Amino acid sequence: MAGALISPLVNSSIQPAEKISVYDVSASAMDHISKEHGGRLKTSASIPEAVDGADLIVMAVKPQSVLTVYEELRKARELSLLRDDVTLLSVIAGKPIASFVEGTGIAKIARSMPNTPAQIGQGVTVWCCTPDIKSEEQKKIEEVLNSFGKSIYVEDESYIDMSTAISGSGPAYIFLLIESMIDAGVDMGFSREVATTLVHQTILGSTMYAMETGEHPAVLRNRVTSPAGTTASALYELENGKFRTVIKDAVWACYRRSLEMGGSNSNVGPGRFSTHPEKK
Repeated sequence: MAGALISPLVNSSIQPAEKISVYDVSASAMDHISKEHGGRLKTSASIPEAVDGADLIVMAVKPQSVLTVYEELRKARELSLLRDDVTLLSVIAGKPIASFVEGTGIAKIARSMPNTPAQIGQGVTVWCCTPDIKSEEQKKIEEVLNSFGKSIYVEDESYIDMSTAISGSGPAYIFLLIESMIDAGVDMGFSREVATTLVHQTILGSTMYAMETGEHPAVLRNRVTSPAGTTASALYELENGKFRTVIKDAVWACYRRSLEMGGSNSNVGPGRFSTHPEKK
């Protein structure tokens, strides 16, 4: 995903490809990204080389690799390669701002949670930052994140973990729904190609319709549902199978896992100790 986020930046003219340095443990991955942009990106042999003189560092690695990156960034500071006013933008799930400050020594930290549609400029990103990042710098970060789609700034960092459960991991829930509907269409006799087109356009059209009308989903659902009709029969099965409950439980499970990854109390949610996480 990290490599795919470069294209919106370049395509929207926010940052020329020539002024972007990248590092990946996989040389082939870096070469692929560079070729996508006509070889104009600077590929680096190490993290210290990649961040040398940078005013913004985008950290997009798996959570299990964070400590290694921290070590490399501290090394870059020891080598005087890090600017004193550098800003670090994290797109890593579950890692709180305090972890980046303590791990890297960088004071200006922005934490964000984009989602996979950001790769085509249709994502949504919730983000927050440390007080050290002033208004003008926040506008620059917002510009970067808006190139991925839509960004929403929050003052309270706890909303980042919440957004992970809804928008961050949300595409996976939608993809599972899409997959299930396509498979049902094939079972009924449609070719997979036709079933896929029907489901994709239904999901897209329904979403656009809901956004454009601004009406409550229940109102829109009722408009499609006739008494004793086909839709009513389908909805009966969904409700009987506790569709709503399963979705809500999945969102809460994702939220709790995000809290666990950040070292926070995850005993939250309906029927649990608290709905507000606290640090252990």
